[in-house]
This record gives sequence, C-alpha cells and structure tokens, in this order.
Amino acid sequence: MSVSRDASPFADRCWLDRRRFLADAATGLGAVALANLLGRDGLLAASPQIDPARPYAPRQSHFPAKAKNVVVIFCAGAVSQLETWDYKPELIRQDGKPLEGGPAVTFQGPAGNLARPQYSFRPRGETGKMVSDMIPHLAELTDEIAFIHSLTSESNTHGPAENFLSTGSVLDGFPSLGSWVTYALGSENQDLPAYVAIPDPRGVPQNGSNNWGPGFLPAAFQGTTFSASAPVRHLQPPGVAGEADQATRSLLDRMNRRHLQQHPGDSKLAARIASYELAARMQLSVPEVTDLNGEPAHILRQYGADDESNPTKAAFARNCILARRLIEKGVRFVQLFNGAYASGGKLNWDGHQKLKEQYDVHGEILDQPAAALIRDLRQRGLLEETLVVWCTEFGRMPMFQKGAHGRDHNPDGFTCWLTGAGVKPGVSHGVTDDLGRRAVADVHPLYDFNATILHLLGMDHERLTFKHNGIERRLTNVEGHVIKEVLA
Repeated sequence: MSVSRDASPFADRCWLDRRRFLADAATGLGAVALANLLGRDGLLAASPQIDPARPYAPRQSHFPAKAKNVVVIFCAGAVSQLETWDYKPELIRQDGKPLEGGPAVTFQGPAGNLARPQYSFRPRGETGKMVSDMIPHLAELTDEIAFIHSLTSESNTHGPAENFLSTGSVLDGFPSLGSWVTYALGSENQDLPAYVAIPDPRGVPQNGSNNWGPGFLPAAFQGTTFSASAPVRHLQPPGVAGEADQATRSLLDRMNRRHLQQHPGDSKLAARIASYELAARMQLSVPEVTDLNGEPAHILRQYGADDESNPTKAAFARNCILARRLIEKGVRFVQLFNGAYASGGKLNWDGHQKLKEQYDVHGEILDQPAAALIRDLRQRGLLEETLVVWCTEFGRMPMFQKGAHGRDHNPDGFTCWLTGAGVKPGVSHGVTDDLGRRAVADVHPLYDFNATILHLLGMDHERLTFKHNGIERRLTNVEGHVIKEVLA
C-alpha cells in the first residue's frame, strides 16, 4: 500500500525534501568557508581578547594606526558655533530681523530676532579661515586644524546630548568613547590608568560619570578621574603608615594568589588582583605625574598656569599641563573637560541669557591653555602620534531668545574639530546654511565623528563590538561613516 506525498504527516516539513536539503547544505558549507576566510584575514567583527590579569596590556589595532593616544577637549554646555568657528556674514546682514519661516518657539521658549555674532571674525593663517576674536590663541592654530561644520546630534537636551557625544547613545548605561578605545587597545603604561578623565576646576559636566563610564564593558575600562588640584580619591589609606600598608598589601596578595592557584578559572579574582596591583603602582606614579612643581616657569607662563588674576584659568591650565604629562607617560586616552554642570551659563557654555558676558569669561579660561597644550605637544614631538579632539554636545540658534541676549539649543548643525596625528591640516568640511541654523552639505551625525576617531586609532568601528544581552553592540550603533575628507 502506498501513501501519497500530500497524505504524509511530514508533508509540510521542507527539511525532508532531498533537493532542499542538498541546496541548503551547499550554501551552508559555502558560508562556513567564507566565515573561515574572513576570520583568518581579520575581517569579521570580533571582541578583543582580554586577559583579566592584564586588562591594560597593549593590543593590536585592526590596521596600522595614525594615532597612538587621544586628548579630548570637551567643552560642556554647548559652545555656539556662531561665536567661534562658523562665520556667517549673512547673519550680520540680517541682524535684528525675524527669521522668516522660523520657529515661534525653540527649546526654552519663544524665539526672538536674528542676532549677529557677538565677536568680530578675521582671516587667520595661510588658509585665511575666518575665526572669532573670542579665541585668539586657538585662532592662530587654524592652519593645523580640520574643522567639521556640519555635525548633528540626536538630542537638544544637555544630559542626553552629552551621552550621545560620549557614548553614541542618548540613554544612560552605554560605554564611553575612552572606554571603547582602552578596551580595544589597552595602554602603553601599566603604572597609570589607561583612561583618565580630568574634570573642569568648576565641577563635573551635566551627565557626570556617564561621559567616562564603561557601561556594559568590564569595569576596568572606566575612566579614572583626577586633576592637577584634585588627586585620585582613596588612593592612600588614611591613618596607615607606608610600611604597614605595604605589609597589608603583601599579605593580601599572597592570599589572593594562593586562592587563584586553587581556582585557576576565576577571572573575577584575577581582575581584582590586577586592580589592586595597579592601585599600588599608582600610589607612586600618580603623585609623580600630578606634581607640576618641576615644570619650568616658561611652560607655566605659556599655558597661563601662573595667571594670578584668573584662578579658574590657571587651574584649567594646570589640567592642560597634566594632560600633556599623561600623554608623555603613554596614557592612551585623556578626556579634558572645560565647563561644568547647568548653572544658567555661569559655570559652562550654556549661554541662554547673557551669552557675550559669559563667553568673555569662558573664552579666556579655554583659549590660552588649550592652544598651549597643542603647541607643547607639537614642540615635544608628541603631536605626531597624538590625536587632539575639540568637541561640544551641540550648537546654538542664530536668533536670540525672546527677551534675552543668548541663544537656544541647536542640535541640527554645529562644529567640532580635530588636529594632530593623521589629520589633514587646514581644512573645513561640511556646511551649514547661510544663517548657521542647519547642516546642509556633507551632513554628519556624531556617529561619523566617533567613527573617524576610531579610524585614526587603527580601529574599524563596525568590527569593534561587545556582546551585551544577546546584541553585538558598538560605539556607532548600526550607523557611522568615516569622514575621509579630514584624513591626511
């Protein structure tokens, strides 16, 4: 007795179809072979192999890197591109007029009339780029800088926008750029943290430790915070003499290693031992690197660290010197903050009400020290292998807020820049409209900016991943393109 194909209880199971099975097997074997070839050539996304006992050991980049180290100058509070880098003569011509077809209400309230830049612009260097008088020292470096004028953010609120710039997500809990970099590459110096975040003398930024947090990466890759005036917290145990501290650590080390021999697969214990050992080494290395007393007078003067008339500027200048000293020591990633938390623009660049008055203060604090840092790195030969990034979370509107002398938030077109290793000098890429409100040519979300930084460090942003909750996460999410126009 024969049974028809349709009558079979397995008729709907195509895996019993001989031809389908052979076809799937052929394509499956081909996919396995392709994956093997791509893996052999290093073309597949792959998480770095981390030894828990040596989490900061140097690791190979995906391809030869232009930059070994990074200094990020993060201006918190959203610096106005219209008062600094993005010259708009049409805004001068339309000063005091309403924006035709513009929004009646912006982020913080009713919109006022268009307002000209609050500082004069003049041509700088051989490129003749127009840069504001607010930052005369940085303006002198224009020929060395690659400006990106057409960046966009996904948020017009400071906290989420800081997150987006630092982590590639507006949400909390994602790894910062510095954490991704040190996770991927480790560090050349095993006596100092691979990643150091230097807060502004006036305080931490709006979203605080999210800007240097490890998110779902191992905790070893969190930024360590200290500055020239605020040492690493809890590095020295209070009330414990040096010999007693050494004896305690030696005993703890013997006990931990004995336990590790009995449980060789305990990676958490190995990581904990590594962190204790680094802390012990930091007790010697951190006080040495933060002690600026040995810096010559001409260096202090060059940075403005001896400016007794402006203590905040002098403190920020000392932080800039500290950043250079960390780079000299081989620290992989240094994040240098200029500006603190929301304060009506008094402590950061959030110029809603009295922009000119407040930027007079903030510009002086930033300008000379930051420019001196770049010059000092270059003079010491460090700029050839160090990428310097200047960034802010979003820009500002071309009109004043109604009844005020400041500008509201603008995530639709703003400027950040790069200089140093691997960067094409003296270029301006991307364009905002004639009034500086929106990016209109070569528009780049901040994903592209971060992808470009990783590229200069020899990392393919699509291959640098970490599996979290079943998803292969990356700094640039599922987006991002390298901005090749700013590469040397």
